[in-house]
Amino acid sequence: MSENLLLAFALMLVLEGLLPFIAPNAWRETFRRLIAMSDGQIRFIGLTSMLVGLILIMVFK
Repeated sequence: MSENLLLAFALMLVLEGLLPFIAPNAWRETFRRLIAMSDGQIRFIGLTSMLVGLILIMVFK
């Protein structure tokens, strides 16, 4: 179990690092847009992301 968790964490780090590596200007602009959003909008994006992730885990497991 812990090995799978570490693999998932490593994959997340690789995926998170792709955009700043490939397109740093787009990455910077994304954070500029996030700063302009309200807390509620950011929370909604986070919730949506978690729900999509959970659904994908259930579908592929």
